[in-house]
Amino acid sequence: MEIGCVVYSLIFDLYQTLFDSQAIGANAAFLPKPMQVKFAKLFDDAPQIPYAVVDKVFRAELGRPPCGPDGVFEVFEEQAVASASIAQVHRAKLWPQPGDTEEKWVAVKVQKPDVATQMEWDLGAYRVVMWMFENWAFDLPVYFVVGEVADIAVTVVAHSSPDFISDHLRKELDFVNEADNARKTAEFVANEPRLAESVYIPKVYPEFSTKKVMTAEWIEGVRLSDRPAIRALMGEPNPLDSPTSLPSSMPTKPLKGGVKTIMRVMVELFSAQMFDWGWVHCDPHPGNVIIRPHPSKPTKPQLVLIDHGLYVAVEKDFKRQWVELWRGMLAGDFDSVEKVTSQWGMGLPDLVASATLMKPTKLRRGDTRKGETPEESKRRREREAAKREEMKNMTQYELSVMMKKRLKEFLTDTDRMPKALIFLTRNMRMVQGNNQSFGSPVNRIKITGYWASRSLTQAPQLSLARRLREYWHHLIFRSIMFSLDLVFWQNKISLWVRRHLGLRAGEGFEDEMERTMRGFAKSNLGVDVAPAAFQG
Repeated sequence: MEIGCVVYSLIFDLYQTLFDSQAIGANAAFLPKPMQVKFAKLFDDAPQIPYAVVDKVFRAELGRPPCGPDGVFEVFEEQAVASASIAQVHRAKLWPQPGDTEEKWVAVKVQKPDVATQMEWDLGAYRVVMWMFENWAFDLPVYFVVGEVADIAVTVVAHSSPDFISDHLRKELDFVNEADNARKTAEFVANEPRLAESVYIPKVYPEFSTKKVMTAEWIEGVRLSDRPAIRALMGEPNPLDSPTSLPSSMPTKPLKGGVKTIMRVMVELFSAQMFDWGWVHCDPHPGNVIIRPHPSKPTKPQLVLIDHGLYVAVEKDFKRQWVELWRGMLAGDFDSVEKVTSQWGMGLPDLVASATLMKPTKLRRGDTRKGETPEESKRRREREAAKREEMKNMTQYELSVMMKKRLKEFLTDTDRMPKALIFLTRNMRMVQGNNQSFGSPVNRIKITGYWASRSLTQAPQLSLARRLREYWHHLIFRSIMFSLDLVFWQNKISLWVRRHLGLRAGEGFEDEMERTMRGFAKSNLGVDVAPAAFQG
């Protein structure tokens, strides 16, 4: 436990290493248990900067104090309503304008001082750690995620080398960029009939926004992270019997559709981003999702997405490969998956599929490999079975040796691996965790797969013959998805029966997949993954 405390203290002092403190907390399940306990605090342990510092930032950025006779706002609450490692959010009220019929409250995001300088040193420390992992401590191919760096010391200060991850993280510090991201996402949502009514992106006020201060409309609602309140808002029982407190602005009568409606909209939103728009929000943790009654249809829920600092744009060629990968994975087609993964410099297609879907996946291929005789194929399968049995009795050291070997087989050519894949898998893991935290009310994999397959039928500039062929493949895909639906509903019926018979609660669909995935990770990679590894 002492080691966990030391490492926690080091990381907390650095604020962020890879994504931010919340991201470290989200990935803590892959760390040793003492570190998992300490790192769990990173979700809500960011200290606030005092109001005097906020006032100084306002005067430097906007030339006026936050409030007062010559202030930017009529009212500015000195106590922040939320605080993260990069910034904190205050509630404020705009000065009334001619024609206004009601008060306009806003959320004001204020960047903490010296964050940019601190981030460069943190990213430099991150590069050093990745270099040590690859070249000194563990001989693992991980340094590719931070780019090729000739001189680490120079890069720490000047970040002169191209680095996909670090470049995207730096953009989080530019609130003008975040405002642009929000407007772009709002346009995508407005032009998507399947989401335009059920999803909302808060309006940004550019006249009160700079690189270090951003002002957007205030949203009254319930954060997805407050699960008891969400269940109360949607009229569902709280299985944990924890205290429930809805904001006074929320209706006393439950909204229609239940939690299932919320989860379906959430999965569809991020599926549209990946497969249709090529524009992906990379931080969909439950604190960044707010549920409120629809303003014009108050009996229905509306999902509000906030915090638009971290997005990744998906290139056209990669998006098509990503769609083909999903279609191949869910169809269990080894050749289709291998075609894409080989282009990405990745081996072990079964492992790629399992890591992407976050469920153990065995792709179909003939029992006899290319160039094998039937006898050779039989002996190979016997060796594989014996190896799986042997792994059950391996020591931790033997498992770690196997993990390094398998990881090298998995990442055969890191130069060709699309770096956007890192952010997309992060997005999917958080979406899975959000669904799992509410008992898996929707079949996330099926919904995501449908959006992936359907996007190929709607791709622009396809010839008539090609479009018809894509529709045919989509119909075949839908029939394949029927088997996945059977597994999902079998799980739902089992849970319903156990609940009504008063038996001990069983596992949700995502919980069951998590358990089997943890077993898969240990047997295939030698990684002992913690139970919370796949939660958002």
